Amino acid sequence: MSHDDISRLDSLSKGFRARYLKYDDLVAQMRAWCDAFPSLCRMESLGETPEGRPLWLLTVGPEPDRVRPSVWVDGNMHASEVAGSSVALGLAEDALRLHLDPSDDSDFLSLPGHTLAALRAVRWFILPRMSPDGAEAVLSTGRYVRSVPRDRRTAKLHARWVHRDLDGDGLALVMRREDPTGEFAESPEHPGLLVPRTLDDPGPYYKVYPEGMIENYDGRSIPDPYFLQDNDVDLNRNFPWSWAPEPRQAGAGAWPASEPETLAVVRFVTAHPEIFAWLNLHTFGGVFIRPYGDKPDHKMPAEDLGVWRQIGEWGARYTGYPMVSGFEEFLYEPEKPLHGDLTDYGYHHRGTLAYVCELWDIFHQLGIERKKPFVDHYTTMTRKDFVKLAKWDHQHNASRIVRPWRRFEHPQLGPVELGGVDPRVGIWNPPYDQLGSVCRAQAMAFFRVAAMAPRLSLAEVTQRPLGDDLTAITVRVQNLGYLSTYVVAEAKDLPHNEAPYLQVFLSETQRLFDDTPHPISLGHLQGWGRGLYGASTLFFLRSRGSVSEAEARVIVRGRGEVRLRVGSSRVGFVERTVTLADRSDSSTSG
Repeated sequence: MSHDDISRLDSLSKGFRARYLKYDDLVAQMRAWCDAFPSLCRMESLGETPEGRPLWLLTVGPEPDRVRPSVWVDGNMHASEVAGSSVALGLAEDALRLHLDPSDDSDFLSLPGHTLAALRAVRWFILPRMSPDGAEAVLSTGRYVRSVPRDRRTAKLHARWVHRDLDGDGLALVMRREDPTGEFAESPEHPGLLVPRTLDDPGPYYKVYPEGMIENYDGRSIPDPYFLQDNDVDLNRNFPWSWAPEPRQAGAGAWPASEPETLAVVRFVTAHPEIFAWLNLHTFGGVFIRPYGDKPDHKMPAEDLGVWRQIGEWGARYTGYPMVSGFEEFLYEPEKPLHGDLTDYGYHHRGTLAYVCELWDIFHQLGIERKKPFVDHYTTMTRKDFVKLAKWDHQHNASRIVRPWRRFEHPQLGPVELGGVDPRVGIWNPPYDQLGSVCRAQAMAFFRVAAMAPRLSLAEVTQRPLGDDLTAITVRVQNLGYLSTYVVAEAKDLPHNEAPYLQVFLSETQRLFDDTPHPISLGHLQGWGRGLYGASTLFFLRSRGSVSEAEARVIVRGRGEVRLRVGSSRVGFVERTVTLADRSDSSTSG
């Protein structure tokens, strides 16, 4: 590769670091990379959405079919959270750049040369947009969609709101209606901004509803708006681990992986047990959310908790976002865990370092101090915070959020006003001019996670002739990576969490000695990483024993080349070919 390749990579950008791409542009970006660098980048469809959009997955790295430690990144499983697609594309572009610039002395993401070399052995699976139907609806109309813009519920005779662009301006935002029982009043500091009503507000007062119509309206009773009123599934409640049906879990879907988007992901990752890290990109809030989602930290294996602390430290250092426990700081209702979410599935069921990033720290932009538990940020914004947001929007976001109100005669409700808040750019996602820095910061953090990959090495192969055409071959295997070959302690006993083993491939004229077992299990090998604060202290510096290596011995009858293969479906394979010596009086290295 050359400097010309880097220049070509830069020229292929469709501007995803500075704008939010609709589906056709997103696919065009992926195709441009694959056409330009076919030896490093491949795209395949994991399935198709009900609206006919393929779920395109990028594989980045040479020899895309060779099994080796791999990372998975997905974005935009929630329709409005389109910044996740931009960050996923940014990671793909950076992974390509890593291979296109093979030098180990570059300043790529401030990583040292030996780490860059190790990263080039890691394969990337990147699904930039898990919910393309939902994202297209949001980007095109502004309507709220949790995940997918469809509703397959059979019970639809009740009154409910259905989003619709009423005045033909291309947007379906919200509408306000004067009502003496309304919970909102207009801010005196910022005309047009609705804020929670207080005892001191003289009126007028407003009810706020989705822009749209009431299906099955009786002419009198207005139904409560509900975030899943006309789109029934939250993909992040549809994964198989700890799935629970409605009403126990809102948005669960009809059954685990009932949605084509969820099923496509589950099928692929099940076929790839070598995935060891999983970044699930959401917005907004500026926080990383890790397991457990259903119990406190003191029940987690200590070695896993140490690894999470290290990942959290990198996240805070490069993005400014804290890392929090899903159970301890991100439950919407205390002691009521979420069911069917992706990261619990990824950690418990697939044995990966699976975690969420809620991109875009709007709270920091507004000067709001961090709350504990973190989830309180979303539910305890004050009236002053509303005004801060409106002022910030005007000064730093081209007034994209607070839109003017327009009078409209609603067919069911009479006089209303349309407009209000458009949260797509500024609340749900960062402003265009900050998107690039968000992509860069996430790469700085996640490439370090990718560098934690377990990494098998055939450290030494020796052979000793035994006479009678027999040769003893001894293989010493090491794990040079940060993580153990089982990745997370929580998942040691999963059926797919296969320990490395030694295989010997012989020619037709060769045989294994009668009592030589085959293949030979090496057991799981520890990595050198101990997690943050996991190493021994300064006043007692000590290492573990030979936990990162194993030795195996086989006896072969015959001469010629023998192929040795070490690894497993969990961590991939390394190979070496040795030629059996003719001497019977000494040891040789292969």
